[in-house]
Amino acid sequence: MPAIASIRASVLLPIVHFLDKITGKTDLLLASHGLLRSQLQDPYAVVPMARYVAFFEDAALLARDQSFGMRLGATFKAADIGPIGMLFSLSASIHHAFQRLSKYVNGIQSATASGLMEEGAHLVWAYDLVDPDMWPRRQESEFTLAASCQLVRSCFSRSWKPLEVHFEHAAPRDPAPLERFFRAPVLFDQPGNRLIMDKQEAEKLHRLEDMALIGVLERHVADLLRDSGQAESVTAKVQALIAISLGHKSITLSSIAADMKLSPRTLQRKLDEEGTNLRTLLQEHRQAIAELHLSQAGSSHKRAAQSAGYSDATSLWRARRRWRQSQ
Repeated sequence: MPAIASIRASVLLPIVHFLDKITGKTDLLLASHGLLRSQLQDPYAVVPMARYVAFFEDAALLARDQSFGMRLGATFKAADIGPIGMLFSLSASIHHAFQRLSKYVNGIQSATASGLMEEGAHLVWAYDLVDPDMWPRRQESEFTLAASCQLVRSCFSRSWKPLEVHFEHAAPRDPAPLERFFRAPVLFDQPGNRLIMDKQEAEKLHRLEDMALIGVLERHVADLLRDSGQAESVTAKVQALIAISLGHKSITLSSIAADMKLSPRTLQRKLDEEGTNLRTLLQEHRQAIAELHLSQAGSSHKRAAQSAGYSDATSLWRARRRWRQSQ
C-alpha cells in the first residue's frame, strides 16, 4: 500500500448531496475533516482513505441515522462512479459487471481488497478495507454493499436479490432495515463484507455489449489509473487476496499464485525480495482482525475467531499464544 491510502475525492459527492437534503451543517462537517466542496468536483483529486471512512461515520451521527450508509447506497446510480459505473451498466451479465468492477475499483481507492470468487453454484463479491486501523467503518461497508446491490437492480433487474449478505462488523441493535433492503439473510461478525449470489442467475445474458463504447470507457479508466501513480507491491496484492479469500477458500501459496497468474516459486521469490512470506502475511491479517474484534465492547472470543477465519475460540486462543511467544 502507498504510505497514505487514498480515494478519489469525488466519491464523497453522493454523501454531501444526501446530507444537504436533510441538514444544513454539511459544510461544517466537511471543514471538521479538512475538506472543501471544490475538492470534490475534481475527478483527479484524492483524499486520505481514513478521512473518507471517518467522514462517513460522522455523517451518520449528524443525520441521526445508524442506517445512513445503507440508505445512501439505496439511491446509488451507475453515473455516481463515472466510467466504471457505465462499464457496469453496459455489461452483458451480472457476472461480467462484477468482473469489471473488481478489475478497476482497487485502482481508484487504495488499501482496498475487492474481487469476485466462484464457490460451486455461487458467486461471491468480496469487498474489504485491508487496514484494520480504519475502524469503525460500518457506514462505508454497508454503503458499498448496498450500492453494489442497487447497481444490479438498476442495471439488470429491479427484483434481484443476493442469497446472503455478510458484514465484518457486529450486528446493529436493529438489523431489520438491512434485511428489508437486501431481501436476504444478513450475517454479521464475518471474515469480510460479501454479497453471495446465484451463479446461474448472474451469468444470464441481459444485453449485447457495445464493444466500441466499452473500449472507449476502458481507455478512459486506464488513464485515470495511470494518473493515480499507484503501483502496488507484490506484498500489497497478496494482502488484498488474503482479505478477499479468508473464510471462503483455502489460502495457500499455490492458490494465491494462481490468482496472481504467477508460479508458486516466482511468488515466493518476489515475497522474499520484499522481506516477507505468505505465512507471515496471513498471520498478520488474522491477528489484526482478531485483536480488532476483541477490542470492541460486547465482542466475544467466539465472534472474534469467526471473523479471523478460525474454527472456534480454542483455535484462536492457541494462535494468540503463538503470537505472544513469537514477539
